[in-house]
Amino acid sequence: MTHSSSLAAAPPVRAPRHAPVAHLIRGGVVEGVHHGSVVVLGADGRVEFQLGDIEAACYPRSALKPVQAVAMVRAGLPLDGALLSLAAASHSGEDRHLAGARRILELAGVTEDDLRNVPDLPLDPVVRDSWIRAGRTPSRLAQNCSGKHTAMLCTARLNGWSLDDYLDPGHPLQRAIAETVEDLTGQRIAHVTVDGCGAPLFAVSLAGLARAAARITTAAPGTPQARVADAMREHAEMASGSGRDVAALMRAVPGLLAKDGYEGVQVAALPDGRAVAVKIADGATRARVPVTAAALTLAGVDPALLTPFTGGAVLGGGEPVGHVRAVPALDAARLAASA
Repeated sequence: MTHSSSLAAAPPVRAPRHAPVAHLIRGGVVEGVHHGSVVVLGADGRVEFQLGDIEAACYPRSALKPVQAVAMVRAGLPLDGALLSLAAASHSGEDRHLAGARRILELAGVTEDDLRNVPDLPLDPVVRDSWIRAGRTPSRLAQNCSGKHTAMLCTARLNGWSLDDYLDPGHPLQRAIAETVEDLTGQRIAHVTVDGCGAPLFAVSLAGLARAAARITTAAPGTPQARVADAMREHAEMASGSGRDVAALMRAVPGLLAKDGYEGVQVAALPDGRAVAVKIADGATRARVPVTAAALTLAGVDPALLTPFTGGAVLGGGEPVGHVRAVPALDAARLAASA
């Protein structure tokens, strides 16, 4: 890992001091409360709003994939467009995703047997049900991180690095990724563990994650950061899937780069460097989306663009009887920002 003196210290490894960020309201009564943390950065990189604990170490999960993709492009990965978007994807397992992953394997001169991610069924429930009806079993290509893993193999092969151990934290590829994580977050990595797919996972702060996204979206054209941002924005469905909220969010907000991660993580950044990062303590997607919308409004995004993301309906007898909404602390700030 890099030892630049310009890096901030690693964020503290402790239980985060989360705060209420979203309410589930049924019939006018708060039925459930989601805790979490939120940070909004201005175009100058300063914290403009925070709620909860934005400095404690946390696992970004797949929200870190754009940073990992930047690291691979820096190391010579020659992908652009849809295939580079797939390299940063938590994909749904649609045909386009599997075809793209196979293409990256072909470019690298390797096969699915060289992958070391965990076999799984497709992430999208409709695709998964179709897969099961057809009698198909879990595969490494269908697993939602296969784009990242095929890109890792491609990067390792191009650099002459070993393939069997490409997921070892001490492998040159993973050391290069760790250096890029520290470079873009501006802080030392607090802890290293293993992500669900088997790849090393680096703990950084929520504020550091937002900084990394901002540095990706504000980079000069043609740089590895800009190539990743352009690919994901132009091919949002390759970075996620049809009907996924993160793809819809990028289509709705011009120039927005957005990436979700398991356990309620979301990061998003605009071309001028305004950025938000969200962590929902209980991992609930139903809270992640409206809290992200409220944070983006605080960052200056037109609230009208975010209306579809402000909270899903709570049903009673098949009819809407409530909703999930950002807590008043976020909503009040959002309303004041949009006034």
